[in-house]
Amino acid sequence: MLDRTPKTIRPAGEEIASEESYPMPLVSIIVPAYNTAPYIRETLQSVFAQTFTDYEVVVVNDGSPDTEELERVLEPYQGRIRYLKQENRGLSAARNAGIRASQSPMIALLDSDDLWEPEYLSVQVAEMMRDPSIDVLYPNALIFADSSRREQKFMDLSPSESEVTFEALVTQRCTVMVSAMARRKIILDAGLFDENLKMNEDFDLWLRIMKLGGRIAYHRRILARYRRRKGSLSSNQVRMCEGFIQVLDKAQRTMSLSTSEKAALEQARSFTCAELQFWKGKTAFLQSNPKIAIDNLKNANQFFKSRKIALAIIMLRFAPGLLLQVYRLRNRLIYQIS
Repeated sequence: MLDRTPKTIRPAGEEIASEESYPMPLVSIIVPAYNTAPYIRETLQSVFAQTFTDYEVVVVNDGSPDTEELERVLEPYQGRIRYLKQENRGLSAARNAGIRASQSPMIALLDSDDLWEPEYLSVQVAEMMRDPSIDVLYPNALIFADSSRREQKFMDLSPSESEVTFEALVTQRCTVMVSAMARRKIILDAGLFDENLKMNEDFDLWLRIMKLGGRIAYHRRILARYRRRKGSLSSNQVRMCEGFIQVLDKAQRTMSLSTSEKAALEQARSFTCAELQFWKGKTAFLQSNPKIAIDNLKNANQFFKSRKIALAIIMLRFAPGLLLQVYRLRNRLIYQIS
């Protein structure tokens, strides 16, 4: 975690001492694009509104099925971005292609449906230049959805507490927000993103960076806006849990772990397996399959021992239709969905 002692953020436009030593832009912004043509214009506008301007933008079209529309949207920005196009190989491969094509000492990750506040780069760069020990830096963000006016802070849902360590990452005491900035060298030293992983590839990279002796830090200033939408990888909680377990299993298989790290990993795996059963149960419930929902929720509750889950199981046995009506009404009230 960053030192909480108040510091002065360098004003926009003020030179950073060592910036002039780099002949290329100081920051390469990597924007992988897949089926996000309706959103990427707004994403790029948030980049071009940055108060810090020593950057390049690398957009990687990962064999997107909406390529024709995507290229039509990107056409006005031809002179302001580097555009790469490849066959569909997944998010990890798209990010890796952008990183390999860049030469800047700092890499900023930005998904093609997310947004930055105008001070994102100025704050992130200033902090990393002030403290060379930081290899990865992530801020807070606002989570928003197209279908709702409700916004939530990322760190309210995914807290970061105390120092970022291997144990803190696997137990999710610290969760790295995906719109992070990292030194290019540490990403290369860690072996880039694992292209065999289709989910949680960033989590896997952060673990490898920690095991290399890298330092990950954070602050609580809201500098990004994270879009939650149907169809995005992160919107599928079952797949997210499965991906998290896959990364934990990979870490256990490939890394030399201390006793405390092994214990933290096993604890995290047990929790996530129970969470996976919960989300499978909820999915079955929403698909009007109460028997499968009950079986999965019972398995989950062997770990969670939750009264709410136990009550839901009883309702699923005796009044599944009523429970579904109550759930949908609650969602309409909370998210203001008509």
